Amino acid sequence: MFAKPAFSPLAVLLAGLLPGLALAGIQTAEVTYDHEGDEMTGYLAHPEGDGPHPAVLVIHEWWGHNDYARDRAEQLAREGYTAFALDMYGSGKLADHPSTAGEFAGEIRENRDLMLGRFQAAYDWLRAHDAAADSAPSAVGYCFGGTVALEAARAGMDLNVAASFHGGLGTEHPAEAGRVTAELLSFTGTADPMIPPEQIAGFHEEMQNAEARYTIVEFSGVKHSFTNPGADAIAEEFDMPVGYDARADHDSWNHLLGVLRDRHE
Repeated sequence: MFAKPAFSPLAVLLAGLLPGLALAGIQTAEVTYDHEGDEMTGYLAHPEGDGPHPAVLVIHEWWGHNDYARDRAEQLAREGYTAFALDMYGSGKLADHPSTAGEFAGEIRENRDLMLGRFQAAYDWLRAHDAAADSAPSAVGYCFGGTVALEAARAGMDLNVAASFHGGLGTEHPAEAGRVTAELLSFTGTADPMIPPEQIAGFHEEMQNAEARYTIVEFSGVKHSFTNPGADAIAEEFDMPVGYDARADHDSWNHLLGVLRDRHE
């Protein structure tokens, strides 16, 4: 939830001037799509050459659709996936302070229909794209985005994998038995006060009752936002208990890639 938003001016300029920009073996493009009359901004990245490729939706942190989400989409493209960094807030809606980010995220979290509707709009756009394989996509979310990925899976959306990186695990809509089709992944740190042990235990019980296939990975001594190198600067600027951890970032990413390979083969 707490990694600071940033758009690289050069990247934004190039995306606008050169849709379909090739970056070191991948093809990228900034796109707009619609949800109930609201314009949303997405970022598509996929391998160059022949496709289509297994599809993955990338869901941003509470700051909004920023460079961090786009970077993750590019990383997935380099691994052979068609990745779409979606938008949960609306075009140009970015926060630069935790209070604003909390307002933006709260509006979505408190309206499950809006949350699922905006996720569905991106899901439909990606499924219709020529670069996306004709099979269920996966969803990968960070902090707020992890919560969205899990809620979509709880709602029974057709997903291969739903992965949450330091995302909240609590819900007012527990999964029903037999409804979750995705394999669920949760990566958290034991030093993360936003995801206390009782929340992890509740998620474990919920998924057992739902008969879902799931994995919970806890990294000892690791704080919130451990995947984002910008977290240390945020901790200093806003006095928040967040921090980057290179080992946990590396290990959780490789775990995700292994599961994606298994599920998409």
